[in-house]
Amino acid sequence: MIFFENDRCLKCNRQLGFLPEILDLSTLEEAPDGLWHLTKKTTPEKAYRICANNKHNGICNWLVSADDPNAWCLACRLNEIIPDLTQAGNLARWAKLELAKRRCIYTFLRLGLPVTDMPDGKRPSLRFKFLEDNPNSPVKTGHENGVITINVAEADEDERERRRVNLHEPYRTLVGHFRHESGHYFWDRLIANSPHLSRFRELFGDETVAYDAALQTYYRQGPPADWGSKTVTPYASSHPWEDWAETWAHYLHMVDTLETAASFRLSINESVPTKPGPILYRADMDFEKLLAEWTPLTCALNTINRSMGLSDLYPFIIPAPVTEKLEFIHQVISENAKK
Repeated sequence: MIFFENDRCLKCNRQLGFLPEILDLSTLEEAPDGLWHLTKKTTPEKAYRICANNKHNGICNWLVSADDPNAWCLACRLNEIIPDLTQAGNLARWAKLELAKRRCIYTFLRLGLPVTDMPDGKRPSLRFKFLEDNPNSPVKTGHENGVITINVAEADEDERERRRVNLHEPYRTLVGHFRHESGHYFWDRLIANSPHLSRFRELFGDETVAYDAALQTYYRQGPPADWGSKTVTPYASSHPWEDWAETWAHYLHMVDTLETAASFRLSINESVPTKPGPILYRADMDFEKLLAEWTPLTCALNTINRSMGLSDLYPFIIPAPVTEKLEFIHQVISENAKK
């Protein structure tokens, strides 16, 4: 068995590489010219290089086509700033950040979501900055104009847990940060100035409400008493943009976890049989089937965690209004995948 982050087969010790164009992890053979080829021959046969971040930092297992002038893979080339690797512990922190980021990039590619520049230049590519706090400039995890910024301190489990407790959050993970912040990016690409905007406002509210003032009110007064009947988290109640980003993140939780479960032939709902192999995203996939599989799976996983004395894996409830929002996100992504 091999895993998403492996760069060596645990049995035969062959080099492994992930090919983003086919979303597959393959064993490799090195040619005399230093390039790599898939052990499973293809026609025409292609040559690859291993991402420069693997060579220099041991970070990445993704491949780059030999004819691509960029030394970095599709995921790593989106980085604008990486942590200062001369500082103790930052290489290990960056490795955790990169793994979470690549899991998200994989899902975006699986869903057919764009991560590069739009042809008309109106929307920038997705980019990342991994920054560290300093006494005069604390770093805030967030998104602005296509750039997702993550505080490097979030890669330390003790610090992330401290922040989770202080903010009264049931769930706080690196992959969760990336999924949430990507929601802001994809709102700009898929909703703003699109025919979907009116439906968005019906479900999530008017995003033109002053954002900074809304967040200040939320942090001063807390969420409304009835937030649990309308939004998936308390923070989602702070502003329509945050409601979208939180709901978007939960949709990505669903599709990624269900695909992983299906790859192990794990299906709790007998009315939705799981075929061998992973569930591959399709533009015509029925949302009701996704939800019908998701709910019993999370109940089972939560109970398994409790058997181990751990917190619930998915500590959330999805009320009817959130289900409607999730279905809207599913429809928007499906339409984009058909283009």
